[in-house]
Amino acid sequence: MPISTDRKPSWIRVKIGQNDTFKATRARLKEKGLYTVCEEAFCPNLGHCWKHGRATIMILGDRCSRNCRFCNVDHRELLPPEQDEPRRVAEAVKEAGLKETVLTSVTRDDLPDNGAAHWAETIRYVKKLNPDVLIEVLTPDFQGHMDQLDLVLETHPHIFSHNLETIPRLYPEARPQADYQRSLAVLKHAADAGHITKTSLMLGLGETMDEIQISMQDAYDAGCRIFYAGQYLQPSPAHLPLAGYVTPDEFAEIEKKAYDIGFNFVACAPLVRSSYHKEGQSEFVRKTLRTNSQF
Repeated sequence: MPISTDRKPSWIRVKIGQNDTFKATRARLKEKGLYTVCEEAFCPNLGHCWKHGRATIMILGDRCSRNCRFCNVDHRELLPPEQDEPRRVAEAVKEAGLKETVLTSVTRDDLPDNGAAHWAETIRYVKKLNPDVLIEVLTPDFQGHMDQLDLVLETHPHIFSHNLETIPRLYPEARPQADYQRSLAVLKHAADAGHITKTSLMLGLGETMDEIQISMQDAYDAGCRIFYAGQYLQPSPAHLPLAGYVTPDEFAEIEKKAYDIGFNFVACAPLVRSSYHKEGQSEFVRKTLRTNSQF
């Protein structure tokens, strides 16, 4: 399905624009000593999101206990969680004037609760200082401990997101410390608890259209109602090789298939990332929450 990797196609290139909101966001995050996936993962949408008052803040440090071969996050010696981080995150969101924030984290298999209590405290703090900010959480799998996941869900984030990342055949190579069925179980647990649930795939690792459609169906059957897909870009020669570029037309076909399956909101394009907010997602989420008297 994907085209050759010999040359980066024109639709992958992007310019990072800046305005006052962008600069305020960068300044506040730096001042508070916080990490963002936007920068750690070299996200191509950093300029667009920061200009529009959105940012993805990464908690529990910048070092991960896992070593997924597609990920650019550091894997050096892990450090203890910073106890004042929830407060700093909440203050940065407020002082930067963010309208929406995605909270995510490295995976912390080294911690007794996999970081769940720190997660919950951060969400509560952000909501307390920023009652009008739309909060999406993009969590790890907590090693399948649903009682730990419940600590996060009980804080009632507006969107719960957990990424499948790729199709099951590629897990041993791309995500050797993760488990496809465990991730589906995390999504189902959140959906069964009444949360708006989201997942995403990165494409260009050698998956077929049939495999993509099966994973989309799996996600939908697990209760996901928001689905994203974007192009994998190899961070360095040491990371998982890129099998090829998926064309915009192929992404459009995948988006149509996702809507045909039944997803309520879909974003499929080369530069789409799981923490990226496609225009219209927030309106869909707020409308759904209002209908359910949750916002």
